[in-house]
Amino acid sequence: MSIKKTGSAEWQGSLKEGKGTVSTESGALKDNPYGFKQRFEGQPGTNPEELIGAAHASCYSMALSMILGQENLEAQSIRTEATVTLDQDDSGFTISKIHLDTTVKLPGADKATFEECANKAKDGCPVSKLFKAEITLDAKLEN
Repeated sequence: MSIKKTGSAEWQGSLKEGKGTVSTESGALKDNPYGFKQRFEGQPGTNPEELIGAAHASCYSMALSMILGQENLEAQSIRTEATVTLDQDDSGFTISKIHLDTTVKLPGADKATFEECANKAKDGCPVSKLFKAEITLDAKLEN
């Protein structure tokens, strides 16, 4: 089975003064602005790192749900935040790290099983597999 989804971007102008829009096939994002100021100066709009973080957090949460299900566990909630680090060195910019911070409400689960599932999800999440960046995880269990 092969599933294909698309995202698109349009850019106009120079790096610092130009502007762009980003859209998704589903329409969840439609012509959302992005640019240098959104990426580096905190101006409202989106940027690639934020979008990668959202994609990684959502994929990880689904992967964890699946792995918990394999243990006959069902979470009441899984809240995940992905912090994407963009570093600059002599060769240019690199996404060097992604830190996942997840809090899972899972009554009755034992901590060891939960932590094993959380780490399996980190390593097995399809989005995690995309990156050569260091991926770290803090997983909190709420009963």
